[in-house]
Amino acid sequence: MENENNAVMNLENGEYTVEVELGGGSGRAQVTSPAELFVEDGQAYARVEWSSSHYDYMKVEDKQYFPVNEEGNSVFEIPVTMFDDPIEVTADTTAMSRPHEVEYTLTFVSSSIAPSDAGGSKLAGGIVLAALLFLAVFGAVRFARKKRRKSE
Repeated sequence: MENENNAVMNLENGEYTVEVELGGGSGRAQVTSPAELFVEDGQAYARVEWSSSHYDYMKVEDKQYFPVNEEGNSVFEIPVTMFDDPIEVTADTTAMSRPHEVEYTLTFVSSSIAPSDAGGSKLAGGIVLAALLFLAVFGAVRFARKKRRKSE
């Protein structure tokens, strides 16, 4: 899919987060915000998580996308064709008596784009834990040496 949006084109390859606003539908459905945003070769993709597990596909520009997960709320990876303007999407819900396509809009807010902390907080937590473990061992060894010196 060719993308003319300079905001998308100027993002470096990587992982980000972006606020997403949902419009349309009955008003009962929601999407998780901020959403995960991935950029590869100048094209942005968002991981859209619905507030229901009953969505079995989404359409963006007449292309159909299926959930990327098997359990929990329905999650789709879809292209972000523009920021700050509503993107028309269709989502098929199976929550009614029969499957039903619902028209929505998703607006990805460019001013909210931030580098993703995916894995960063886990890494920082691991470093802190390792440092605390080191200090605890160091302290225990030092305490044992002092105690041994006093008993000699």
